Amino acid sequence: MKQLKETLQRIDRKGYKAYNDIRGTFTFPSFRLHMDHIQADPYASPSRARVEINHRQLHMDKDLYESGHRNVAFTDYVARSVGKALRQQKAEKSIFIDRPGQEILERTAVVCDMEKVEVRLSIHLPARGRTIMGVQASKLLTEQLPSVIEQALYNIDMEGLKKHVALSDDQQALRAYVEERDALAFVADGSILPRVSGVENRPLDPDRAISFASPETMAATVSLPHFGDIRGMLIPKGVHVIVGGGYHGKSTLLEALERGIYNHIDGDGRAYIVTDTSACKIRAEDGRGVTNVNISPFIDDLPNEKSTDRFQTDNASGSTSQATNIIESLEAGSRLLLIDEDTSATNFMIRDYRMQQLVSPDKEPITPFIDRVRDLYEEEGVSTIIVVGGTGDYFDVADTVTMMDAYRPYDVTGKAKDIAEEARSQRITHESAPFSVTSTRQPLAKSFDARRGKKEKVDARGKHTILYGKETIDLSAVEQCIDPSQTRAIARTLHYLAKKYVNGNYTLGELLDIYERETSSGLDELSPFKGKHPGDLARPRRFEIAAAINRLRTLSMQHER
Repeated sequence: MKQLKETLQRIDRKGYKAYNDIRGTFTFPSFRLHMDHIQADPYASPSRARVEINHRQLHMDKDLYESGHRNVAFTDYVARSVGKALRQQKAEKSIFIDRPGQEILERTAVVCDMEKVEVRLSIHLPARGRTIMGVQASKLLTEQLPSVIEQALYNIDMEGLKKHVALSDDQQALRAYVEERDALAFVADGSILPRVSGVENRPLDPDRAISFASPETMAATVSLPHFGDIRGMLIPKGVHVIVGGGYHGKSTLLEALERGIYNHIDGDGRAYIVTDTSACKIRAEDGRGVTNVNISPFIDDLPNEKSTDRFQTDNASGSTSQATNIIESLEAGSRLLLIDEDTSATNFMIRDYRMQQLVSPDKEPITPFIDRVRDLYEEEGVSTIIVVGGTGDYFDVADTVTMMDAYRPYDVTGKAKDIAEEARSQRITHESAPFSVTSTRQPLAKSFDARRGKKEKVDARGKHTILYGKETIDLSAVEQCIDPSQTRAIARTLHYLAKKYVNGNYTLGELLDIYERETSSGLDELSPFKGKHPGDLARPRRFEIAAAINRLRTLSMQHER
């Protein structure tokens, strides 16, 4: 620390590049500070630093961080603790950490192994114009930063940390229970599903919200290691239809299920909602590009004899885009589709009897989803949870039907089946070939040109945009990518795979397997620069990585021979 102070005093009022003199490692009484990367000028991306603390100094029980899910929970809590200390000490304008939100994600902001904890920070080094402010920098790095670390780690709320890790144990046990019961999801009684607003992920005030209560016929009780017995709605595999009037909570339930692929913090209202982690939200996406996707299970015999077994377009329609999104999700390994009628293409979801009479089947290339949803489950083992507000014909193909009434669920399967029997639908089932999804698509190296001018440019802008060379990848319709740090990690993954593995020898599914294998011990592998640690990445699922690849406008595919 003394050396750092002396260096900052020496370079005070010099040109900004002199800050490079503090690159390196400095020993403080309670931690080591690694200044890995110094920003080029005051207007460049901030400097990157690591605070390293040996576990012997922290005196924490290793049981808190030694297992996989506990390690994620532990590092998540430490990141929150550092963020809170920065805010309370009014240091967050100069020192930043990639702070978690309502969900608990594996992040690179804090890394913990059996020897040490590493906190990764971004720091704006102070300057007046391009002149170093050494005195202020010394105060920031040798006074404010140690104070933040002291508060956030040495005086961490141990009871809060233990509760956070215990919640992770319970969530892990709940996911194991759902899998063992061969089910899709569990929604605990007392959960608060509504959010503050459509753009605010925090829960609605419990005094204003109606808490979830499972129908007796769908209720299950699970014994969790810390919480004890918890009751909730267990959704079985198959075709599950959610119905109800407008504004009664149908889409709200589906949104909770699509976020149930992630664990949530205590107080979020969704901490005990878990969903099959392969669940993919499917929607129509007018205008997206499609590259050599076999959508023939849904769309065939297009006019002008255009092939759909290797369908390609720069401007997909609602129906072709929704068919594509399903096939691509299955190609990536999804076993559960989540669909909301409100964000679907009507002609893809169903054709009623009257329309069938006017437009005969031989003139209609679309096999509507209602005529494929049972094939998906019975032939491919892929379940569907679907929100329906105006199409009762789905009662015919449903295994279970839940009605949302004023945010309360009711099992109406029996009644729905009686209605379907008494008022038989006249619509004609579209005859089509047996459902089969076989993916042989292999991305080609020429697809991934990251050059922009003389340099390679791979970056993310918020949650929904990736800049890849001269191309922009739009992820606005990929609803389960929930954090900008995931988008950054997707961008890095694309570049990593392109550099090492995209050579026409691997299918897309095999590339996703490689990603999971090579990042199994952490996301640091994605960083292409030594000394520039990736402190702002969060783990994306294989499905969102596949979605980004499939939306790259320069994508070229060949089929496995």
